[in-house]
Amino acid sequence: MRRTAYVFAGVLCSMAAALACSSDSMTGGGAPASANADVDFVAQPSDFTCILDWTNVRAFYITNKSGKVTEALAVANSANGGTYPVGTIIQLIPQEAMVKRKAGFNSMTKDWEFFSLSPSATGTQILKRGTTDVVNQFMGNCFDCHKKADPKFDMVCENTHGCDPLPVSDSVIHGVQQADPRCHD
Repeated sequence: MRRTAYVFAGVLCSMAAALACSSDSMTGGGAPASANADVDFVAQPSDFTCILDWTNVRAFYITNKSGKVTEALAVANSANGGTYPVGTIIQLIPQEAMVKRKAGFNSMTKDWEFFSLSPSATGTQILKRGTTDVVNQFMGNCFDCHKKADPKFDMVCENTHGCDPLPVSDSVIHGVQQADPRCHD
């Protein structure tokens, strides 16, 4: 049963890359730039915790590990787009994430770092991290999907952001989110 859940999660992972590119999560009505824009955030495995403990915005979960949750949520909830603050982590499903790094980290990805993750009840293992070269378990390249997002949405994909739609339903995504092994003792 657990193996089936991981296989299913893997399928969703590739869909998440596409959904992250097709959901409406990264809009930020011109949220102000961070006062500490020169301070970087380098994510560690311990930063990827139970997504259900983070703030749910439409189809994805969001947090900010640099203390800027309010600013990140302002961008996520804005219909006008915006730039996420450094330290923002967005996850559609537990097996993939995108993390906002400091200005100048990578201009091609608008300073986003993409992650392929292996979550378990004991924590999270980072399988792959990077910018334009992270490929999920189903050979989907994160950047290839996210670069299609309307520029005003800071590379975050949702259904109306210009990214390719995911090949799975919202209910399937929700099921994978609810099965995050980091959330269950």
